[in-house]
Amino acid sequence: MEFGHTDRWRLPTAIKILIAGGFGAGKTTMVGAVSETRPLRTEEALTHIGAHIDDLAGVERKLTTTVAMDFGRITIRNDYMLYLFGTPGQERFWFVWDELAVGALGAVVLADTRRLDDCFPSVDYFEKRDQPFIVALNCFEGSRPFTVGEVRSAIGLEPDVPIVLCDARRRDSGREVLITLMEHAIRRGVSPVGTMS
Repeated sequence: MEFGHTDRWRLPTAIKILIAGGFGAGKTTMVGAVSETRPLRTEEALTHIGAHIDDLAGVERKLTTTVAMDFGRITIRNDYMLYLFGTPGQERFWFVWDELAVGALGAVVLADTRRLDDCFPSVDYFEKRDQPFIVALNCFEGSRPFTVGEVRSAIGLEPDVPIVLCDARRRDSGREVLITLMEHAIRRGVSPVGTMS
């Protein structure tokens, strides 16, 4: 038997993608919706102690918050393995971002139009790192409908940064967002091969 001459045993290429954005934008929801495995979550209950720190305007029903990361996985035709890392949204947990960003192909910045300002730090972070990213407008029920042009202007995005509409609860919507990010990263000349090394 020869084991060294077959593609059957070839490991898939690992691709790391970040799901970033403000507090309550839907990052944990998106990772859970698209992951083929049960996602790893590091959530803690929101307490009255953090009430003076966490602004719950617009997300009053939120009961938990991510304190380290969310993690999910998607396999594409046994050739590629997408590893999804959801970042924490509150400023006091931003120190985790630098570790999570190492080796990432790019990022999805989820934006909640009810709290659009909350996505500014994520946009700024990836612009400063010159890391490919896209903005995904999470279309919450009751959210104010903005045009893509209005959002681009409000955030101050360059014309080449894609903005897409999505529903973070839906697997097909989340996958379309990830495809848009991959295409954008490839256009920027970032190869998915070896991104996690």
